[in-house]
Amino acid sequence: MSQTQQPSTIGMPPSAGPARAWRAMRAVGGGRGFVWLSLAVATLFVLPVIAVVVNIFAPSGGAWSHLAATVLPRYIANTLWLVLGVGLGVPVIGAGTAWLVTMCRFPGRRIFEWALILPLAVPAYVMAYTYTDFLQFTGPVQGLLRELMGWSAGDYSFPEIRSLGGAVVMLIFVLYPYTYLLCRAAFLEQSVCALEVSRTLGCSAFGSFLRVALPLARPAIAAGTALALMETLADYGTVSFFGVPTFTTGVIKAWIGLGDRVAAAQLASALLSLVFLVLVLERWSRGRARYHHTSMRYQRLPDYRLAGWRGALASLACATPLAIGFLLPAAILLKMTLEAGDQQFGARFFILAVNSFSLAGLTALLAAVLACLMAYGARVRPGRLTGLANRTVALGYAVPGAVVAVGTLLPLAFFDNAIDGFMRETVGISTGLIFTGTIFALVYAYLVRFLAVSLNTIEASLAKVRPSMDDAARSLGQGPAGTLVRVHVPLMWAGLSTACLLVFVDVMKELPATLVMRPFNFDTLAVRAFNLASDERLSEAATASLVIVAVGILPLILLSRTIARARPGLDLPKAAPAAAE
Repeated sequence: MSQTQQPSTIGMPPSAGPARAWRAMRAVGGGRGFVWLSLAVATLFVLPVIAVVVNIFAPSGGAWSHLAATVLPRYIANTLWLVLGVGLGVPVIGAGTAWLVTMCRFPGRRIFEWALILPLAVPAYVMAYTYTDFLQFTGPVQGLLRELMGWSAGDYSFPEIRSLGGAVVMLIFVLYPYTYLLCRAAFLEQSVCALEVSRTLGCSAFGSFLRVALPLARPAIAAGTALALMETLADYGTVSFFGVPTFTTGVIKAWIGLGDRVAAAQLASALLSLVFLVLVLERWSRGRARYHHTSMRYQRLPDYRLAGWRGALASLACATPLAIGFLLPAAILLKMTLEAGDQQFGARFFILAVNSFSLAGLTALLAAVLACLMAYGARVRPGRLTGLANRTVALGYAVPGAVVAVGTLLPLAFFDNAIDGFMRETVGISTGLIFTGTIFALVYAYLVRFLAVSLNTIEASLAKVRPSMDDAARSLGQGPAGTLVRVHVPLMWAGLSTACLLVFVDVMKELPATLVMRPFNFDTLAVRAFNLASDERLSEAATASLVIVAVGILPLILLSRTIARARPGLDLPKAAPAAAE
């Protein structure tokens, strides 16, 4: 005879046992609302990409053929050269410095561990402004050369910073921290056993790096380089200021300058195809190789002591990208701000700061809430639907801001016109631009672009909460929502705060989407800096640029400290430092 297993009521009060057990059983089957929410958010956020792709085959009235015959070849060539230059420079600097600060002991190592991430706080367009002022004909570098050598105009040649090569250099020294962060995390997680075996087989410290550590960190190098390349494809401020036509400048020029939404969407589609090509190549580069650990035993990483000229060379290798990517631009911005600065520093500048902080704060809060609900939905109701929804949202970070702007404005403009036409016919009142004329569209575009940053951070934080915590909460009668609010949110508060900070910094720096979608007479610090720099008022642009850089410093330092503590086995006794050969 078959028996039906009854829910256990051990440890419960007699009167409340059956009722509490029933509530716990219902809680286990709950969570469907989180699934529907994830699907709704994914559908809403993939809409801009669909709107762009749909317009590929729309009639453009001859604009596309004109672009293809005139500027499209330059867009393709310049974009590919940017991708090639950044793709070669970023992994060399990022992986090399990550290995040095993780595995070696040399002067300044403790400072470089967190300082090498600071160039991420400097937007590429801000770096372009500072180096243009520093290296132009009337700048301090050429002025000092003329004074020392007795030269005059025409007696010497100097590299032109406002060029394709200059844009490549700017982007490399701003974006290498993407590879540095991921490679540092990969090196921290590597097994010491593999490194020790390579040393017993006759490899030097550098040989172990080339033959063992670097191949094992290949997924991190590929992922970091892919992130840098996606940011390169999304860049507008640097290439526009340097006069380098790319797909991003073409999209914004077609939308704002020509007023042709179809041509802008078609250029955006071409740019989007390049982005997905980068993602496909990154996946293809891994092949079927696997890089997981075969042991759960961890030891402290060795410290290869670099003395004498080796230590000096290691310090120089780490100090050079830090100086070029952060220290020198920050010093130039501070100098220009103190000497001249924004002439509207006061009430007008305060309004710009409030606009920027309000947009960044609202977007960061919404991104954290939505990401928390989606990540938790995948936890309580794991399956293909929630997984697909979360991965769809995660792709938003790969879409450039110019593409997001065009893809967002197309459907929202349609809804604005439809609502306005309906209200005119039925009530006789014009509603105007409900969506595209307010910050609603701008925040929506920011969420499409940056929700992935918050989602990845919160998923990592949520994964550290043991499943037994869910079981305990449900046994006490809490449903999925109650468990999230009362158990998980307090446990992953640090992850939520980090997610908010990262999105806040990204929104503060975002330029192309803000430039295209901001409401009338609504500017931000990024737009102010870009407009002043475009008018060659670089000293005035320094004030807004300095604020943007300052805001991004603290979150990056916190992120670096979090990565440094991620190594398992940090509480083990430290091994004696080994001398590098």
